Amino acid sequence: MNSVAGCADDALTGLVACNPNLQLLQGHRVALRSDLDSLKGRVALLSGGGSGHEPAHAGFIGKGMLTGVIAGAVFTSPAVGSILAAIRAVAQAGTAGTLLIVKNYTGDRLNFGLAREQARAEGIPVEMVVVGDDSAFTVLKKAGRRGLCGTVIIHKVAGALAEAGMGLEEITERVNAVTKAMGTLGVSLSSCSVPGSKPTFELATDEVELGLGIHGEAGVRRIKMATADNIVKLMLDHMTDASSASHVPVRSGSSVVLMVNNLGGLSFLELGIIADAAVRSLEGRGVKIARALVGTFMSALEMPGVSLTLLVVDEPLLKLIDAETTASAWPSMAKVSVTGRKRSRAAPAESQEAPDSTAAGGRASKRMVLVLERVCTTLLGLEEHLNALDRAAGDGDCGSTHSRAARAIREWLKAGPPPASPAQVLSRLSILLLEKMGGSSGALYGLFLTAAAQPLRANTDLPTWSAAMDAGLEAMQKYGKAAPGDRTMLDALWAAGQELQAWKSPGADLFQILTKAVKSAEAAAEATKNMEAGAGRASYISSARLDQPDPGAVAAAAVLRAILEVLQSQGGSYSQGTPGKGPTVTYFAPTWLQLPWPLGFSAQDSLSVSGTKVPSHLQDQGPHSTHKLLKSFSLMPEMADAMAREKMEVPKKTWMGLRRLRSHRDAQGRRKTAKPRNHYGRIAHGHT
Repeated sequence: MNSVAGCADDALTGLVACNPNLQLLQGHRVALRSDLDSLKGRVALLSGGGSGHEPAHAGFIGKGMLTGVIAGAVFTSPAVGSILAAIRAVAQAGTAGTLLIVKNYTGDRLNFGLAREQARAEGIPVEMVVVGDDSAFTVLKKAGRRGLCGTVIIHKVAGALAEAGMGLEEITERVNAVTKAMGTLGVSLSSCSVPGSKPTFELATDEVELGLGIHGEAGVRRIKMATADNIVKLMLDHMTDASSASHVPVRSGSSVVLMVNNLGGLSFLELGIIADAAVRSLEGRGVKIARALVGTFMSALEMPGVSLTLLVVDEPLLKLIDAETTASAWPSMAKVSVTGRKRSRAAPAESQEAPDSTAAGGRASKRMVLVLERVCTTLLGLEEHLNALDRAAGDGDCGSTHSRAARAIREWLKAGPPPASPAQVLSRLSILLLEKMGGSSGALYGLFLTAAAQPLRANTDLPTWSAAMDAGLEAMQKYGKAAPGDRTMLDALWAAGQELQAWKSPGADLFQILTKAVKSAEAAAEATKNMEAGAGRASYISSARLDQPDPGAVAAAAVLRAILEVLQSQGGSYSQGTPGKGPTVTYFAPTWLQLPWPLGFSAQDSLSVSGTKVPSHLQDQGPHSTHKLLKSFSLMPEMADAMAREKMEVPKKTWMGLRRLRSHRDAQGRRKTAKPRNHYGRIAHGHT
């Protein structure tokens, strides 16, 4: 602000400067309708009080509501002279009397009351309505109920009556009756701070103040922090308790107007949560909500709290609330009941996917489940680490976003087995992540998976998987506008995709290339710490502050690592095979090969080469020499060392089964012997 002393003047001047329908009264902190001359013969409505309650009261000046307002300093009643000047101004415009609408506070009653008496002494017809809608106190004090957000509803009712041409006395009588059917209760996480001062009271971090006023004064009760549902229930219980002297006469079957008011410091997100809880709680009590107003109507500076106002209505009163107004702060709302309205529409049925010729068998489907489970476990374990990395870019939610995706995938897997084909799995995952993951990560993964699924509808060999990676990366770049080197998740995926180009070559090996791809992705993710962000939210942050790897790239590399580890643990070799005959997958993991990870493979897999099973008579042989096994197949030193370290003894049946692989017939029936090719403990053959 420019100054503490001038903040109220500056605020009112700014509002008038931006609203052509308002004018300031020279020499006073008074705002009036700019079309005063059009009110000739009608009742004028003036209200006001201390500043700091914006948009009250100046935001409610307009046709169908207030004629003008008189503002005091922050939380201070306006001067009598300014109130009297406003009364004189509207009287000179030819109005048929003035109604003063005043909140029930001592200073307001005194100053507005004194101005009223002076105006009446001058022959100006003036009446005053004092609004007290506070439902906090169970036993009324001498001062009565405080005036709170319900005052705004009185502005609306009185404005509609005045616009309809009703006389001063009748308006006063009708409005006084409405105040008796209304109540307001506030709750807050803390007090507020008058400019230049400290908060008026302190709350523990686990406490909430119930029944506080709009000037930072303490409430009637302190309660422990609870959920929004529980706090709203407590508020409504308190407001409608018939034993309380300030209760609202609401019972099952009542029709009400609900006002959910932001006291100044709540986000719209929180306000929506409170509104939802209030609607559900009231309707659960059999109360019909005729109208609901949600927003900031009467604040208390930056107070992080909310107030609920209930007004019991009938059809004539509802018509007054629905009447047209030009006041800028009054919300535009539908003139239909909230209760009884259908609030949801059935979602369109999902299109049926065409049959997929690439559907895999049950074993591959189980392997897919294992892959997804490992990915979920990995992402959940990285949540805090990714959030910490992401805080450098501002919001710190990357880990939470990926964990949300992991939990959604787990729920999906619990509902039933995934589809049989890779293309369908990727398509379903893309929809799931778009709906559940959220954020730019959800959109980018959704794009990637949707595009990657398309090539896999026709084939699932290694070149097609490489093409799927290309398609996914292309889609991410097209819509995400990121490029390699921009310090995004694309950096890790791009590095992996470059390595996976080798899958398009004849004789390409699944694990050897995938392992290189994962290592490249991890290296690229780590390298993002030295990059200047060129896309995403991090691009708005100074590069000097970005000294950690990009969390999206770290997450993408971790996903690829998880996929590799599961495939390795399941064992097998995947290669291109003979040109024209398609790929061959050979799993070297019979029930009789019981080696622990990282040396062995799943005991549930079967051993086959060119469709030939290992004969059953080889299943029951005794132990044989580990050295002969290793020498026979020239296995990698890493495997030999590990087996020696684990003091493993290889059964003779295993050795004989593996030896059986040395000689077999090729696709044309010719006998052929192939030299084994070794890679990280897996036994493979160049022709398969």
